[in-house]
Amino acid sequence: MIDLKREGPVLVLQMRAGENRFNPKFIAALNSALDQAEAAAEPTALVLTGDGKFFSNGLDLTWMSGPGKDQAGEVVAGMLRIFARVLASPLVCVAALNGHAFAGGAMLALACDFRVMRTDRGFFCIPEIDLGLPLAPGMASLIQARLPKLAAHEAIVTGKRYGGAEALGRGIVDYAVPEVDLLSKATSLAAPLAAKNRGVMQAHKRLLYAETLRLLEGSWA
Repeated sequence: MIDLKREGPVLVLQMRAGENRFNPKFIAALNSALDQAEAAAEPTALVLTGDGKFFSNGLDLTWMSGPGKDQAGEVVAGMLRIFARVLASPLVCVAALNGHAFAGGAMLALACDFRVMRTDRGFFCIPEIDLGLPLAPGMASLIQARLPKLAAHEAIVTGKRYGGAEALGRGIVDYAVPEVDLLSKATSLAAPLAAKNRGVMQAHKRLLYAETLRLLEGSWA
């Protein structure tokens, strides 16, 4: 479901669960992979990416409306805690958007320190307005903390789908590159930051995003 591969000082965390939707199994696997990354003794930075046409499509709404109906609240809370964990990670985290990053997948990318997106395939989208699903306060806070104000407003109010070039122009991603260069660009961003002091890194992130983290780590309602 999730693979970890070391490339020098960078660990590449590849999500390989189809659309990489958040459900209990996916959340547990992602937390386990983050545990392994943070436990590494050597200098380490992290690159998060997906597989095929998806980075992540967010919550597993089909499962949550069916067999997981009674666990829906726990799954949302677990996803928000993942966002908080990545946002305040002691490791530098770079999202390599190999494909679609929708809803919770888009927010997972925003929780990372930097984002690199393909120019030829995939969209970044916060579609809750079209799904009729209000954003949780922690989600809204994360979006506003990590995007320019006008881009955050547009993304939330319109549900617009951004391709790589437009996402770059809006300040949603830091780089937009062809598929062949995606991982190399992400790892080249991450590698020079692998030896940063982890305690200070995490302390600084918690200072920068204190209110967002409070909302993400607390109640999701």
